[in-house]
Amino acid sequence: MIQGIGAAAGVAIGKAFVLPAWEWDVPDRRMDKVDLAMEFERLYEGIRTSKTEIEGLKNEIKETVGAEESGIFDAHLAILEDPVFMSEIRGIIERQYKAAEVAVKEAIDHFVTMFDLLDDEYMKERALDIKDVGNRLLKHLLGTPDITLPADTQPYILVAKELSPSQLVHLNPDNVLGMVTMAGGKTSHSAIMARALGIPLVSGLEHKLAEPVQTGDLLVIDGDEGQVYLNPGPDIVKRYTEIAEKQRRRKEQLQLLAAVEAVTKDGVRLRLAGNISSVKDLELAVKYGAEGVGLFRTEFLYMDRASFPGEDEQFEVYRQVAEKAGAHSVVIRTLDIGGDKQLEYFELPEEDNPVLGYRAIRISLDSKELFQTQLTAILRASAYGNVKILYPMISSLEEIRAANRILEAAKQDLRTRGLRFDPGVQVGVMIEVPAAAAIADLLAQEADFFSIGTNDLVQYVLAVDRMNEKIAHMYHPYHPAVLRMLKQTVQAAKEAGIPVSVCGEMAGDEKAVPLWLHLGVSDLSMSPQSLLRVKHRILNSYAGESREAGAACYRLPTSYQIEAELVRFGCRLEQERLGK
Repeated sequence: MIQGIGAAAGVAIGKAFVLPAWEWDVPDRRMDKVDLAMEFERLYEGIRTSKTEIEGLKNEIKETVGAEESGIFDAHLAILEDPVFMSEIRGIIERQYKAAEVAVKEAIDHFVTMFDLLDDEYMKERALDIKDVGNRLLKHLLGTPDITLPADTQPYILVAKELSPSQLVHLNPDNVLGMVTMAGGKTSHSAIMARALGIPLVSGLEHKLAEPVQTGDLLVIDGDEGQVYLNPGPDIVKRYTEIAEKQRRRKEQLQLLAAVEAVTKDGVRLRLAGNISSVKDLELAVKYGAEGVGLFRTEFLYMDRASFPGEDEQFEVYRQVAEKAGAHSVVIRTLDIGGDKQLEYFELPEEDNPVLGYRAIRISLDSKELFQTQLTAILRASAYGNVKILYPMISSLEEIRAANRILEAAKQDLRTRGLRFDPGVQVGVMIEVPAAAAIADLLAQEADFFSIGTNDLVQYVLAVDRMNEKIAHMYHPYHPAVLRMLKQTVQAAKEAGIPVSVCGEMAGDEKAVPLWLHLGVSDLSMSPQSLLRVKHRILNSYAGESREAGAACYRLPTSYQIEAELVRFGCRLEQERLGK
């Protein structure tokens, strides 16, 4: 057994197909000074072709996987426009009279080496994006065809040194049983896409193999535990065949729950909604039984384009979502850019710490016309369904009041134009920074509802960047400090008589159900893929017992004890369900 990193869950058993390394042979070729203009034109033509190709891949992923995953290719487009990267290439051509492909190869090697030397796993993985983009550019400069995957329909386990998003776009999930990479980890773009496609992935096997994997070798991979078995014996194959069959049956059984309400055995009902980024995401959420939309991430409407979307364009998308949700509510979060979400056409200032900087509501309040356009579009959509507005990253009363003044201006504009909207549209705030949780009682006097964004709340409370592999183990949603913030927020909402929901990864973790029942949270919003697992846990729980388990967690002093208690409780429920 070889121990790697479990980057995407699931078990796969099959023959290996080893993908050749995507590296072009670039002989050192120099130019005469008089040919430099032609060489620059070759470079720019290669860049234009690469951009067109990447845009096509981005649209393909948006249609087949989802809008959020398609944003990976925004980073690739940004590299082709990055002044530092492009200046390095141009400098090599201009000063050393080297051919465009030689300059590109040297620039790739320079930046990849620089990133690899950093003691930061996240930056090491971003080096793969540079290699991916650079190799695409090299392909066009050299006129070399792509390395393609097997064309036959025989399923296989894909093995590679590393996998780029560009290669993953063309994967057929029906043919690819699983994936193994020598490099990468849980935060790599290949891991993100593997999880979205539902393909098991084990990464980080560099220097761990006693002998290289060959095409045709039998592999067993366990994406949950991060384990790989090379040419295993029949006992291992039998054991994992049984595990894989159990996983397949469980998926089929869970799908039967889509139309069932999430009610505990003793009659307590919870409402499970979906987190979406597009109309297509809503269709998937409805398939898995979502009761409306608890979080519509509107920033993805702004990312797949060259300029800001207008009022009418936004209205059409919001209207479609409102209509498709029917009687269920749709919570639309206003623009949440900045940090790791950038727009090509909207230049944000360089910041030492962008996650704590100019982002979300701070940008909206600073760009009032942009903000009012979005609010106007949302208000117009409110005439077609149960639409609510959610402000992100609120940390003070002043921000809510300032945002509401712009909302009132948008309402007045619609009255003047004679356009319909819901004058009583509800307005909520995201509780995702410690300041908001600390003054939740004050915010509750001005908000119609709360939505707790657990992903950022955990990150800010613990001062841990979860994308930094060096400290990712310290990112612990079940830290006592996080639980106290949750309790304080929920109590403030209850005392003010306003609803409170939870969105983010904690909402989609079935282990956390006892916490929500103990706190009295009945509305959860999560990724569509998590809906059925959480519903299954609720259906097999007694609210009374769960509340006791949740209360017990609040008496424990460490993250590990709390999570262990939740795991034990979940295991006991499962054993009772199976009659053991």
